[in-house]
Amino acid sequence: MTYPGRDRLEDPLTPEILLRAYAHGLFPMAERRGDDELFWVDPERRGILPLESFHLPRRLARTIRQQRFEVRIDQDFPAVIAACAEPAPGRQETWISPRIERLYGQLFQLGHAHSVEARREGQLVGGLYGVSIGAAFFGESMFSRETDASKVALAHLVARLRLAGYLLLDSQFITAHLRQFGAIELSRREYRARLARAVKVGAEFRGPPDPLPITLIEQILVRDTSG
Repeated sequence: MTYPGRDRLEDPLTPEILLRAYAHGLFPMAERRGDDELFWVDPERRGILPLESFHLPRRLARTIRQQRFEVRIDQDFPAVIAACAEPAPGRQETWISPRIERLYGQLFQLGHAHSVEARREGQLVGGLYGVSIGAAFFGESMFSRETDASKVALAHLVARLRLAGYLLLDSQFITAHLRQFGAIELSRREYRARLARAVKVGAEFRGPPDPLPITLIEQILVRDTSG
């Protein structure tokens, strides 16, 4: 697997260097799960999920109302990133190496990495994790062990970011999965301009209540839920 805009990442890599890289539009990836070498990635076209125009499909809105999953933040970050690193149908190989897990675990301890976790009957069944700097959130990966679990986690993430005053939700690349929520691509230049504005603004990921009340999520996200 290869990625556009890739340069070899030099050692040593610290959490502080990692945060500076994110603030300038770069992020690290490994070629595969068992590869300890990392690369900086700087795509020419960058995917984002516009927070103000996030599209919540009607069926997913109904699932959220049913409260099938209990959604919380930062309860078990290591379990979420480990689940994201597991093989899944259609994805037998992953870029999340043990070195990536260690680095992002350090960012979590520093308050710059966060997880959104969906549970059913106490069991972790879906979620996502990412990095937060200022009013920018960089989505890294998500996983789902039950239908819609990761999608519900994403909707909760968007509502939380909106409430906390975030300006940018970076998705790195565009996939068909993300397009259904309104994801778009930006040129590297436009992305960096938006990023530069966002990282200068103060926003607190843990500021809104946890868990978010369903009525509050509906108030923020439910507009035209067609589709």
